[in-house]
Amino acid sequence: MNCPESYELIFRTTAAEDDVVVVHLTARSGAGGYPVYEDESGIVRAEVSERGEVRMLASGGHQAPRVPLLARPLTHGAAGRTDQ
Repeated sequence: MNCPESYELIFRTTAAEDDVVVVHLTARSGAGGYPVYEDESGIVRAEVSERGEVRMLASGGHQAPRVPLLARPLTHGAAGRTDQ
Protein backbone atom coordinates (compact mmCIF):
# COMPACT_ATOMS: atom_id res chain seq x y z
CA MET A 1 0.00 0.00 0.00
CA ASN A 2 1.40 3.40 -0.99
CA CYS A 3 0.73 5.62 2.05
CA PRO A 4 1.11 9.39 2.34
CA GLU A 5 3.97 10.40 4.65
CA SER A 6 1.78 12.92 6.52
CA TYR A 7 -1.82 13.98 7.07
CA GLU A 8 -3.46 17.07 8.46
CA LEU A 9 -6.20 16.03 10.87
CA ILE A 10 -8.77 18.80 11.03
CA PHE A 11 -10.93 19.06 14.15
CA ARG A 12 -13.94 21.34 14.65
CA THR A 13 -13.55 23.75 17.55
CA THR A 14 -15.72 26.43 19.05
CA ALA A 15 -13.10 29.03 18.08
CA ALA A 16 -13.18 30.92 14.79
CA GLU A 17 -10.76 28.51 13.12
CA ASP A 18 -10.61 24.72 13.06
CA ASP A 19 -7.79 22.96 14.93
CA VAL A 20 -5.25 21.31 12.60
CA VAL A 21 -2.82 18.63 13.78
CA VAL A 22 -0.11 17.25 11.46
CA VAL A 23 0.58 13.54 11.90
CA HIS A 24 3.36 11.49 10.31
CA LEU A 25 3.56 7.87 9.19
CA THR A 26 4.98 5.39 11.71
CA ALA A 27 6.12 1.79 11.23
CA ARG A 28 3.07 0.51 13.14
CA SER A 29 -0.28 -0.76 11.89
CA GLY A 30 -3.58 -0.44 13.73
CA ALA A 31 -6.21 -3.05 14.54
CA GLY A 32 -7.77 -2.57 11.09
CA GLY A 33 -4.44 -3.30 9.40
CA TYR A 34 -3.96 0.30 8.23
CA PRO A 35 -0.93 2.49 8.96
CA VAL A 36 -0.71 4.45 12.19
CA TYR A 37 0.21 8.14 12.10
CA GLU A 38 1.20 10.30 15.07
CA ASP A 39 2.08 13.92 15.79
CA GLU A 40 5.52 15.14 16.91
CA SER A 41 4.63 14.68 20.60
CA GLY A 42 3.34 11.12 20.13
CA ILE A 43 0.10 12.07 21.89
CA VAL A 44 -2.17 12.31 18.84
CA ARG A 45 -2.34 8.94 17.07
CA ALA A 46 -4.60 7.83 14.26
CA GLU A 47 -5.05 4.83 12.00
CA VAL A 48 -5.90 6.04 8.48
CA SER A 49 -7.31 3.80 5.73
CA GLU A 50 -6.58 4.25 2.03
CA ARG A 51 -10.06 5.84 1.75
CA GLY A 52 -9.17 8.49 4.36
CA GLU A 53 -11.24 6.92 7.14
CA VAL A 54 -9.74 7.77 10.52
CA ARG A 55 -9.74 5.78 13.74
CA MET A 56 -8.25 7.79 16.59
CA LEU A 57 -6.05 5.79 18.97
CA ALA A 58 -5.50 6.58 22.63
CA SER A 59 -1.84 7.07 23.49
CA GLY A 60 -2.39 7.00 27.25
CA GLY A 61 -4.92 6.31 29.94
CA HIS A 62 -8.12 8.31 30.37
CA GLN A 63 -8.08 9.69 26.83
CA ALA A 64 -11.26 10.11 24.82
CA PRO A 65 -9.95 11.20 21.40
CA ARG A 66 -12.36 13.06 19.13
CA VAL A 67 -12.78 12.05 15.50
CA PRO A 68 -11.55 14.70 13.04
CA LEU A 69 -13.81 16.22 10.42
CA LEU A 70 -11.24 15.49 7.74
CA ALA A 71 -7.90 13.77 7.19
CA ARG A 72 -6.14 15.60 4.37
CA PRO A 73 -2.95 14.04 2.93
CA LEU A 74 -0.07 16.50 2.79
CA THR A 75 1.87 16.89 -0.39
CA HIS A 76 5.67 16.84 -0.18
CA GLY A 77 6.96 20.06 1.33
CA ALA A 78 3.67 21.07 3.00
CA ALA A 79 4.30 19.42 6.38
CA GLY A 80 3.82 21.68 9.34
CA ARG A 81 1.47 24.06 7.55
CA THR A 82 -1.43 24.94 9.82
CA ASP A 83 -3.00 27.89 8.01
CA GLN A 84 -5.86 25.91 6.47
